[in-house]
Amino acid sequence: MKQVNILGTEYTIKTDTETNDPKLKECDGYCDDTLKLCVVADFVPDTMSKGNLEDYKNKVIRYEIIHAFLFESGLSEMSADETFVDWIAAQFPKLHQAFQEANAL
Repeated sequence: MKQVNILGTEYTIKTDTETNDPKLKECDGYCDDTLKLCVVADFVPDTMSKGNLEDYKNKVIRYEIIHAFLFESGLSEMSADETFVDWIAAQFPKLHQAFQEANAL
């Protein structure tokens, strides 16, 4: 488990299995703003899994952290826009790289 500061609020980020957390049967991760918790599935490689599970897991972690930021900033209605959240999670590494190149961090 890890702790991460989201706009002054400590969130726990943990990895778990479908067996221990039934919510993961329906998704690869979730953010519970009432518990200040982000949970990501413990991905087990199989014949149908993504080729780079570590990369995918990091994207899911980013995705759930973005949900937490939206909740903590009072924009919980924007958190319901899964396309928006997914876009930020997918593009953030490229955004970060561009900000670094521009010395804008």
